[in-house]
Amino acid sequence: MDIIFHSHHATITPRLRVRTEDGLEKLARKLGRGHINSATARFAEDGPSRRVEIAVSAWRGRRFVAEATNRYFGPALGEALARIGKQIDHVKRTPKARARAMARA
Repeated sequence: MDIIFHSHHATITPRLRVRTEDGLEKLARKLGRGHINSATARFAEDGPSRRVEIAVSAWRGRRFVAEATNRYFGPALGEALARIGKQIDHVKRTPKARARAMARA
């Protein structure tokens, strides 16, 4: 998985990079092996607010995008990763649901 970091008027600490990589790897495990092609993490700082936007390119052209704003980058990153996790949960189907869909076809 390729991870691209962008920063706009912000400094990305090594610890923040590690947290982002760990969070994206956790989402990749949740989605399944080899399903995430690339990810882009954008960090922007504008006065007292910090914004994190994460875009994940997954299998079959699927794309998950989440944005979060907070006073610090840490909570904003956690919220953005949680939002992508919710999107993945919504798309991911159980084996029982897949079997039902195959039986109808």
